[in-house]
Amino acid sequence: MRIVRAKDYEDMSRKAAAIIAAQVTLKPDCVLGLATGSTPIGTYKNLAAAYEAGDLDFSQVKTYNLDEYRGLPGDHDQSYRYFMNVNLFDHVNIDKANTHVPDGLMEDYEAACAEYDAAVAAAGHQDLQLLGIGNNGHIGFNEPGDAFVKGTHCVDLTESTIQANSRLFDSIDDVPRQAYTMGIGTIMAARSVLVIANGEVKAQAVHDMCYGPIAPSCQASILQLHPNCIVVADEAALSLCPAE
Repeated sequence: MRIVRAKDYEDMSRKAAAIIAAQVTLKPDCVLGLATGSTPIGTYKNLAAAYEAGDLDFSQVKTYNLDEYRGLPGDHDQSYRYFMNVNLFDHVNIDKANTHVPDGLMEDYEAACAEYDAAVAAAGHQDLQLLGIGNNGHIGFNEPGDAFVKGTHCVDLTESTIQANSRLFDSIDDVPRQAYTMGIGTIMAARSVLVIANGEVKAQAVHDMCYGPIAPSCQASILQLHPNCIVVADEAALSLCPAE
């Protein structure tokens, strides 16, 4: 696991975007695993700016998002399909037919999850998987628990995650209680993983991810076993980690 220190959120976003841009440049038809939430917004803005400047071409790129709320249609303004359109896809020349997000409206959750894993595998798995990290160490919606779940699955969101996401909804009662998420095995199948984190609120989770025991109580800790994982985090998020 390689740690890249950034000065602040803007620096983290630039550094992360540069890593993703290098992947797209070196392999124009690459498969990207993408994340949502507040952390990657700056990264996506930098990627969009690079496209506008003529430095990036997304026309052959395929993407697979980590997760989607169960029960939200893709045009709902809090769905992750909507998030990706607004923050990246609408601003670059990607073919939206090549962008994939779990279908939150599929009633048969087992079929929905199996189909998504099959699609990722058929694409050859992710060349690069972008991840954020939750305050409790979750990646995707893989919450702390008793095991690492291998495949895409339907999860009950923890109260802390519901609280964290409630700022985006009119009421906490509107926050979905379930989501579809890539499993740890699907994430670990990526050839490279890029984790981004900022702010002191993430410091304990980042420390446990990088230096704590590998345990499902911190789902991100499994990334210590990945052969090509880069963590780009600002000084505040790395405040509990040893200086290197």
